[in-house]
Amino acid sequence: MLTWNAAPFPLAAAEGGAGGLLSLNVTLLWSTAVLFILFAWVLGKFAWGPLLKIVDDREKNIRTSVETAEKAAAEARDLLGKHQEMLRGAGREREEILAKALKEAETARVDLVEKARSDAETIVARAREQIERDKNEAITELRGQVADIAVEAASKIVKSSLTPEAQKKLVDDYITSLPRA
Repeated sequence: MLTWNAAPFPLAAAEGGAGGLLSLNVTLLWSTAVLFILFAWVLGKFAWGPLLKIVDDREKNIRTSVETAEKAAAEARDLLGKHQEMLRGAGREREEILAKALKEAETARVDLVEKARSDAETIVARAREQIERDKNEAITELRGQVADIAVEAASKIVKSSLTPEAQKKLVDDYITSLPRA
């Protein structure tokens, strides 16, 4: 074996020049280098390629998942905004419907009150007319009865002294002197 002893190194010289701490074995060096290169080539050929491909695929999957999640989050924010706008619109529409309903209810109430007032006035007017007719009928009937009573009374009082035409004139004068209602 070839060994190379470095004289400037004190430990190597102290041990007799062979197998020191800093001694260099060229065969071991070359065999280690060849094995390292062979090992690197085998790993590169059979392990690193598939491993790197797996890592790249995984990275792509993760990146795609993150992008999909970001898109989904953006869509969710958009949908949330639209939903909130719809809720605000529904709230405004509800307020408009309530205001319209209150206005219509007030209008209906005013119309009903006015119709009730009009109906009441009509009923009162009809009742007054009926009362007036009944009153006039009663007065007419009463006049007839009074005339009959007066004629009968007058006929008993003046039966012999007045003629029937004079009696009739006396009764008519009495009836016209009665107060009018």
